[in-house]
Amino acid sequence: MAQVHDVAQFILEKAGPMTTMKLQKIVYYCQAWHIAWTDDTLFDSRIEAWVDGPVTPELFKSHRGAFKVSTIRGGDSGRLSKRERKTIEKVVDFYADKSPQWLINLTHQESPWREARAGVPDGIPAQTEITPDAMGRYYSAL
Repeated sequence: MAQVHDVAQFILEKAGPMTTMKLQKIVYYCQAWHIAWTDDTLFDSRIEAWVDGPVTPELFKSHRGAFKVSTIRGGDSGRLSKRERKTIEKVVDFYADKSPQWLINLTHQESPWREARAGVPDGIPAQTEITPDAMGRYYSAL
């Protein structure tokens, strides 16, 4: 199974440098669509419903303080399987040309983030998990 740092590194290799905000959203969509397409997770790291959309705290720790990244320390795309690469490539092809704000707005409209944020006022930080089950139910139905 892939690690979140390997996924993020492969995204950057395919799409080039990007803001950390955008990278977090594309990592989220890689996980969500992989679950929908394969009925299995792409990586084991927790995804949380932060104010500006889904964030993987484990990845956040590795780029904290950076606005834009071009590489992920510890990430090795060579550890990804052909199936994992295929998911990531499809997601990058669709989402990489979108702006970070567009991606934030999209995640805020979708039920996995909204359900995880239920009861949390706008603008208030939370660490509620967006579960793989919630992602699977929502994205499989699209």
